[in-house]
Amino acid sequence: MRDNFEVRRYDGAGRLGKLTVPRSSVTVETPALLPVVNPHVQTISPAQLESQFGAEILITNSYIIYGSDTLREPALADGLHEVLDFSGAIMTDSGSFQLAEYGDIDVTTPEILEFQQQIGSDIGTPVDIPTPPDVSREQAREEWETTLERLGVAESVDTGEMLVTAPVQGSTHPDLRERAAEEAAATGLDLAPVGAVVPLMNEYRFGDLVEVVAATKRGLPANVPVHLFGAGHPMMFALAAALGCDLFDSAAYALYARDDRYLTVRGTEHLGELSYFPCECPVCSEHTPDEVAEMDDDDRHRLLAEHNLAVSFGEIRRIKEAIRRGTLFELVETRVRGHPTLVDGYRALLDCVEQLETTDPVAKESFFYLSADSARRPEVTRHHDRLARLDAPEEVLLTTGQPSDRYEESWRLVVPFGPVPRSLSDVYPLTAETPDRLDRSAYVAAADGIARLVEANPETTFTVVHDGWPESALDVVPDRVAVEGYTPQEEQD
Repeated sequence: MRDNFEVRRYDGAGRLGKLTVPRSSVTVETPALLPVVNPHVQTISPAQLESQFGAEILITNSYIIYGSDTLREPALADGLHEVLDFSGAIMTDSGSFQLAEYGDIDVTTPEILEFQQQIGSDIGTPVDIPTPPDVSREQAREEWETTLERLGVAESVDTGEMLVTAPVQGSTHPDLRERAAEEAAATGLDLAPVGAVVPLMNEYRFGDLVEVVAATKRGLPANVPVHLFGAGHPMMFALAAALGCDLFDSAAYALYARDDRYLTVRGTEHLGELSYFPCECPVCSEHTPDEVAEMDDDDRHRLLAEHNLAVSFGEIRRIKEAIRRGTLFELVETRVRGHPTLVDGYRALLDCVEQLETTDPVAKESFFYLSADSARRPEVTRHHDRLARLDAPEEVLLTTGQPSDRYEESWRLVVPFGPVPRSLSDVYPLTAETPDRLDRSAYVAAADGIARLVEANPETTFTVVHDGWPESALDVVPDRVAVEGYTPQEEQD
């Protein structure tokens, strides 16, 4: 793939980046939201998307334009940017959505790519086969092979400076997704959209979604920007960003507004069920739910769409700031508490902790322990891996209390990390902020750290002194370790 993407900062697999779009001489900062613009019906104009919401990039459907008697000729004559009145980057879909919905379309990959190039699209898309979730491996493999053939055809089309995507399919078979991503990355194309995942999001199958995206990421090099097709709800942006998704396209802001639905970072509300607007955007500050409900359809839908966009773009900015500060995991943990299936997605994300750890920074501002899931974060795994490489002296005390001169060395026990040489006590993440009432998972994680250190130092004699650890954690401590308990009051006496 061509080198058009620069990663500036990581947090987990989440990243701040710059996508260079050469045709319009535009640089898009990622993560980025691409509002979907229907070329026929625009609840919010592209010019307003740019001026009011700061949209740097949008997406529209070239197949609709291609088949429209009223849009095709103006787009060919004046260009897509002029027709839409948008100076940022424009990405175009190819009709694959219509293919998935209706079973066939009357355009080939060369025809639609040439058309996208002719109308001035900045990022074009070939006609891939969107394979839905839960199909057989055989169907998923056969349809991916067809898509791969079309990617090969796309490489041969003269698209000039227009970037071209290489959609990754494979249904809900992670190994096929990973292989498909590797083969897509081997093309000379530019972006890797994760395709056919909208059904998973519509059915709130966020655990399956995470497995699909994580597998796709394993097959891609770091310099490939990843587009999560159809990820339009702000409640899952942070989770998707933590997986390493860079681009999100949203038609939800308009589609939900037409159904009187109101987006929040915790889910969706219906306008008729709201007595107060729980938001500070201009729409919500200047109107009440009753006032908006009494408006005519056009005004009501426009205001709801403006709110939905404000929430969506606000969440993207919040994610960027979290990545910059190294607090993306804290944001994700906060967001996923809005729905049990998002918790499933977060736990599936943490199942990929070794994958996340490869790009997670070794130093950040802070580590907040917010739940049992925090014990599985990459920082804890990294510390355990480092413990296995440490050489311990002949006799070591591991204690939650004060050091003792009776031992050659006294190391701290820091929950959830485990043993910590005192010289590292002020090093991130061992300065973690934790609640006083920790859950059992935190102690079990610390005990796992003890086990890793003990295993790596078979000649060392270890003694553990703890302040009331639960039995589930003490059971993890190797049998050859002497274990003693104390209370803080005993230590003072």
